[in-house]
Amino acid sequence: MTISRNLSLVGTNASSNGTVSITSGTAVASTSGTSINFTDIPSWVKRITIMFNGVSSNGSSAKLIQLGTSGGVQTTSYNCTSGYMGASSAFASFTTGIGINSIGAANIIHGSIIFSLQNTSDNSWVAQGVVGLTDAAYNIITAGSKTLSALLTTIRITTVNGTDAFDAGSINILYE
Repeated sequence: MTISRNLSLVGTNASSNGTVSITSGTAVASTSGTSINFTDIPSWVKRITIMFNGVSSNGSSAKLIQLGTSGGVQTTSYNCTSGYMGASSAFASFTTGIGINSIGAANIIHGSIIFSLQNTSDNSWVAQGVVGLTDAAYNIITAGSKTLSALLTTIRITTVNGTDAFDAGSINILYE
C-alpha cells in the first residue's frame, strides 16, 4: 500500500526548493538573573526547541518555561505534568508554566523541551521533552499544553518561585 500526501509550505521560512530551515537563536549564559527571555519570535514559527546545557540555579525551585504574546508573558492556565526518575521518582503538576520537576538544589540540567503549535486557529501549543541531570543519576520527563490569547512572541525560562537565580550553563532555542 502506498500513501501519498501533498505538502504545502507556508511562511517566510520556506525556501524556493521547498525546504524549511531551522533557525538558531543566540545562546544566553544562564549564570545570573531570575529569568531568561527569548523575544521577537517570528509569527510563522510552528516549533521551538529549548536547549539546556549545564543549567543550574542557586535554589531548589523547579525550572519553568512560560510563553508570551505581544501582551506579555502568560502565567496561568498551563496543563503540565513533569516527573523525575532515578533512585527515586516523583511527579508534579504545573499550572503557571511548563515545569521541569527537579530533585533538589543545584541540579545541573542538560537536554531539551520541544513546543509545537497544535492548532493555528486558537494558538494552542503542546510541549514535551526529556532532560537529564549530571549532578545525579536522574532523567526528568515533561509534557503539557497552553493555549495563548494571541501569537507567540516570547519564551521565558524562570523558576516556580521566581526568586532563585541562575548560576551556571547556557540556554538557546531553535525555531522552525
